[in-house]
Amino acid sequence: MAMASNPTPPSLSLSLPFITTFKLCVLKLAAYLTIRRDGTVNRRLLHLFDLKASRSATRRIGKTNCVSVADVTVDASRNLWFRLFTPTAAAARRPVPLIVYFHGGGFTNFAPDSIPYDFLCTRIAANVPAIVASVNYRLAPEHRCPAQYDDGFDVLKFIDSQNYAVLPAAADLNNCFLAGSSAGGNIAHHVMVRASRNIREFSELKIQGLVLLQPFFGGEERTESELRLRNRAPVLKLEMADWMWRCFLPEGADRDHPVAHVFRGRDDLKSVEFPRVLVVRGGYDPLLDWQRRYVEWLQSCGKQVEVIEYPMAFHGFTSFPELPEFDFLIRDLCNFIRRQKSL
Repeated sequence: MAMASNPTPPSLSLSLPFITTFKLCVLKLAAYLTIRRDGTVNRRLLHLFDLKASRSATRRIGKTNCVSVADVTVDASRNLWFRLFTPTAAAARRPVPLIVYFHGGGFTNFAPDSIPYDFLCTRIAANVPAIVASVNYRLAPEHRCPAQYDDGFDVLKFIDSQNYAVLPAAADLNNCFLAGSSAGGNIAHHVMVRASRNIREFSELKIQGLVLLQPFFGGEERTESELRLRNRAPVLKLEMADWMWRCFLPEGADRDHPVAHVFRGRDDLKSVEFPRVLVVRGGYDPLLDWQRRYVEWLQSCGKQVEVIEYPMAFHGFTSFPELPEFDFLIRDLCNFIRRQKSL
């Protein structure tokens, strides 16, 4: 198990930049104003807070790196599409990995063109370098699970069947990765399991790795990290996490449902072919203990897992590029993906 961490020693409280504190206040205000008493979401009002990145043809990263952006429709009837990020210089030189990415947002919010996720995918594409396909899946509570898993799996099948009709010629279909942040990490895991069990449905796509950034798992039990960080974590209070699960899970299900509590008394992953997994955790994430149990479960099933933990990172830090952990993540993600090519 590989470990990497923030060199700053952990402390009793977080000291955040002003811009981060301001963004967190806006997020709290958005949640307060857009979640109705009946548990539904005021989408029209939420759009005012969910700032979108323009669909500009090219993004410049630094002095030399450029990333081209295009949106690809998979199924217009359910608004299923993905945003494609292509590093122009790298794509012109050699085949590059393909990363299929699922954004976070508690299954209920955001999209590939939301500024934080657009920026993250742009940076990943430029620095790995890799071609990134960021999936716009359906949102809860309007669409409960397994709609999100169906969308993710259908995007994989679409890419496999259409391949170079929708992808740049430099995309290396034999070097594909699934990745996701928070709820997107949960989706990436379940899509990976489904793809592994239906491997014969894919003729071109070969998945070499799974990257989970603070994946969203849970259960009815309150873990030590949930209780310890209940009032100290900047993002993802317990009450908000519980609301997200109620929006997402099937009607009448509790958090011990297998899509949330994926490893509860289960060993059925032992017989499933699974790629190497990278799990990124944060010391100030209330879900830390659930992510630790996930890693232990994968290892008990004989799967290869690498772990990176940043002691000062809170849940959703990937949406705050001003934090030092954001740059650590880009570095460590690049290293993980590059290593898979040599294994």
